[in-house]
Amino acid sequence: MNSIANANLFSRLFDGLDDPGRLAIETLEGKRISYGDLIARAGQTANVLASRGVKPGDRVAAQSEKSVSGLVLYLAAVRAGAVYLPLNTAYTLNELDYFITDAEPSLVVCDASRAEGIGAIARKVDAKVETLGADGKGSLTEAADKASSEFKTVARTNDDLAAILYTSGTTGRSKGAMLSHDNLASNSLSLVDYWRFTNEDVLIHALPIYHTHGLFVASNVTLFARASMIFLPKFDPDVIIKLMARASVLMGVPTFYTRLLQSPALTKESTRHMRLFVSGSAPLLADTHREWAARTGHAVLERYGMTETNMNTSNPYDGERVAGAVGHPLPGVTVRVTDPETGKELPRGTVGMIEVEGPNVFKGYWRMPEKTKTEFRDDGFFITGDLGKIDDKGYVHILGRGKDLVISGGFNVYPKEIESEIDAMPGVIESAVIGVPHADFGEGVTAVVVCNKDAGVSEASVLKALDGRLAKFKMPKRVFVVDELPRNAMGKVQKNILRDMYSDIYAKTK
Repeated sequence: MNSIANANLFSRLFDGLDDPGRLAIETLEGKRISYGDLIARAGQTANVLASRGVKPGDRVAAQSEKSVSGLVLYLAAVRAGAVYLPLNTAYTLNELDYFITDAEPSLVVCDASRAEGIGAIARKVDAKVETLGADGKGSLTEAADKASSEFKTVARTNDDLAAILYTSGTTGRSKGAMLSHDNLASNSLSLVDYWRFTNEDVLIHALPIYHTHGLFVASNVTLFARASMIFLPKFDPDVIIKLMARASVLMGVPTFYTRLLQSPALTKESTRHMRLFVSGSAPLLADTHREWAARTGHAVLERYGMTETNMNTSNPYDGERVAGAVGHPLPGVTVRVTDPETGKELPRGTVGMIEVEGPNVFKGYWRMPEKTKTEFRDDGFFITGDLGKIDDKGYVHILGRGKDLVISGGFNVYPKEIESEIDAMPGVIESAVIGVPHADFGEGVTAVVVCNKDAGVSEASVLKALDGRLAKFKMPKRVFVVDELPRNAMGKVQKNILRDMYSDIYAKTK
């Protein structure tokens, strides 16, 4: 299996293309990129990567606003046998310093406005820097325009790495999840079949492409199906509702659906041409699920995935899409619920730790062999850290997290990082960061802070001190200054009590 010569994801995506003129991508500006164009552009960019010294197995890091050229860079890196490392555009230089020095890429691609700051970090690991802007232009594309489109796709095995995505934990530093060519290909091909994708589909692509959902699920599934996508730079409810008249699929995070429901233009008539609405990256509130069905006549299809595993489960295409459930395991994926302490499998309906196994499960954490070992059972099952159950109909329900990870707007936020920043502030004794229900973001990042008397620490002063230190999605939406944090007999902060205390603070947030 691991000796397949053409296991490169790029080969699997494009080999056997029988209609190079078929439309792959269109933009709001009216640009139309065919499958043949996409292959040619990936060839030109792959030649630039090679000319900059990128070798098979090298990391190529990218932090740039969403553009077709950014998607081409991902395809080119994979085609060249490199390991693609997408970085959230909200990350500050303080955060990027860790990712770049840990991954040690040979090339970093970024917006020209950040080239100086990122360049200083890149020099620490002897990485070259190229620029790429939101308009798809920069030194990378200038060089690609002059390069040959002919490029021999580098042979890779199934287990060779195609990407590293940094994921958050509740303690310690971010971990680089290593994803292989077969992890990505097998999962996308499974979803093409499960979600009934065909070459007639048109996806509204409004997700970012530095995240599993937008980069691997939306893009790879569309390309494998020989479908097309309308590539939007960002989420815009009015634009999306207008596009529904000529599209068939929308993939989004819960925030998309709550904001679309605020538009009076969302009706059964405006969604009549659509066949599928998918939600993921964070739990979709049951109320949102029901309101969407009442307004549009469509049941949102919710699924469950992780950075480390891509997609694990999905509500059925045909059959009941249960509000609050994430459906059945995908073909080839096994999901079980175990006792968190003993690892013993639990019976149906019992809440425990969700564990998964299958070709979608990652190869481990970058340069963290001991951490990798602790996250896997001896029989190969990955311990997700999510608590849940499997009901008598086989539907998986995610009920919480064994860890304190916060998912806000579809992005993973780990409290320890924010707590460390707050605790370092003058006058602060300690802090606890939690996630509490938020109608728009799924969970709102919330900080509870204990400080010295007369220290003058306030919500405003904490937020001001954090500004520029953390990505916007990690910033607390509220900060509460209290006299003390609740603790158990062992002195451990009881975040479950804090979550209960502040559970309704965003109840009226829209």
